[in-house]
Amino acid sequence: MTSWKWDVDSTGTAPVAGARRYRVADVVGAAGAAATFLGHVVTGPLLRSRRRSWGATPGEAAMALPGDDLVPAPRWQATRAVTIDAAAADVWPWLVQIGQGRAGFYSHQLLENLVGCDVHDRFEVVPELQQLAVGDEVRLARGGPALPVAVLERGRHLVLGGPAGPLGRRGDPTASIWGFHLRPTGPGSCRLLTRSRTSYGRGLLPWLAFGPVNERASYVMERRMLSTVKALAEERT
Repeated sequence: MTSWKWDVDSTGTAPVAGARRYRVADVVGAAGAAATFLGHVVTGPLLRSRRRSWGATPGEAAMALPGDDLVPAPRWQATRAVTIDAAAADVWPWLVQIGQGRAGFYSHQLLENLVGCDVHDRFEVVPELQQLAVGDEVRLARGGPALPVAVLERGRHLVLGGPAGPLGRRGDPTASIWGFHLRPTGPGSCRLLTRSRTSYGRGLLPWLAFGPVNERASYVMERRMLSTVKALAEERT
C-alpha cells in the first residue's frame, strides 16, 4: 500500500518507493486549478459558454460526433479542443492508454489523488497499454465505476461510457459519454476534440453532481489534460 507522504521535490526526481512526491510546479499548478474552480463556482453561469466550449469553434461545438447517439437527449454537453502540431497517428497512443491503473489522465494528478483516485500519470507511450477494444473498461478512479469502450476507431475516435443505472428520485435513466476525436488539419497537424454528454435524473442531488460541480471540475481538469497531450505529442515529433 502506498504511504501518503506529501513531499515537495524541486528537483523533479522520481518519487521514492512507498511515497508520492510532487514537484513545486505540481503543487503550484494544483493550487491554481483549485483557485480557478472556485472562481467559476463564484461566477456561476457567467462563464458557462467558456467552460463548455474551451478551445472549440462554434462549428466543432455543434457538429455531430461518434457516440452522441448513446446520449440522445443530454442535459449537459461540453466540447473542448486544442490544435496539435503533430499527426493524428502520433497523438493517438497518448489517448488510448488513459485511465486509472493505466497511464492516468495527464491532468492535475495531485488533485485527483487528494480525493482518492490513485492515479499515476505516465508521460511516455507504454506499449502494453496500446491495445484497447470495444467492450474493454477504463476506470476513472480506484474503486470507482468503470467506463466501457463504446466506440473505437484507431487513430480517430475513442468514446467511453454509455447507459448506466437510474439516478434521481424519479428514476430517470442516466447515460454519460466521454469522447476523444482526432481531426487531421494537415500532414503534420490535427485538432483534438473532447465531447462529453450526460443525461441524469431530476432532483437536487443529481443536478448538483452533474451540473455545477461536474461542469466546473471537468473544465479545469480537461483543459490541463488537452494542454499536456498537446505538449507530449509535439515533443515526440
